[in-house]
Amino acid sequence: MATGVFVTGTDTGVGKTLVSACLVRRWGAHYWKPAQTGLADEAGDTETVASLAELDVSRWHPPRFAFAAPLSVEAAAALENVTVALADFELPAVAGPIVVEGAGGVLVPLGSGATMADLMARFALPVVLVARTTLGTINHTLLSLEALRGRGLHVAGVVLVGDASPSNRQAIARHGTVRILHEVRWLAEVSAAAVVQAAAGFPALESVLA
Repeated sequence: MATGVFVTGTDTGVGKTLVSACLVRRWGAHYWKPAQTGLADEAGDTETVASLAELDVSRWHPPRFAFAAPLSVEAAAALENVTVALADFELPAVAGPIVVEGAGGVLVPLGSGATMADLMARFALPVVLVARTTLGTINHTLLSLEALRGRGLHVAGVVLVGDASPSNRQAIARHGTVRILHEVRWLAEVSAAAVVQAAAGFPALESVLA
């Protein structure tokens, strides 16, 4: 059985890649993003995490699919006449923990009728849900938790990214019956040194998996 977590978000742009880099750094883990989109506009998340977490080549694994358009995996694949299905994905065989980062949110279409949540179920890793701290996050986070749990997925906890909002944190923890693993502030400078500092606040892997 693989050890590690699947990192997903309440939306795109909530900080999944930053959190993934912190977890990889904190746990000395491998990193894998099964499907990457948006390569026409920016560097891929694999390159970003490898740089921020200072990974050697043995600890990052290339995406199974990579597409140019900044769309859902299903839509980006269709533009390139590629069909994506759950059976196309297998976890890399690694020695040690792995952090798997999804694309977009929980129910983003993956292809062939599957969603990102179906991919999480295929891998059977505990899920870390990344959410904003800003207005609207309570609804988005509780809906995401409901969708995950409704599919029988184990949620290890929530990571909040952004300026401190004690009331939102308390509401999510209470109404979502979920552990807040950590709060990460937006970094003034996103660098390997900043990730080292941010990663120190995350719990040990054993605590997250308990």
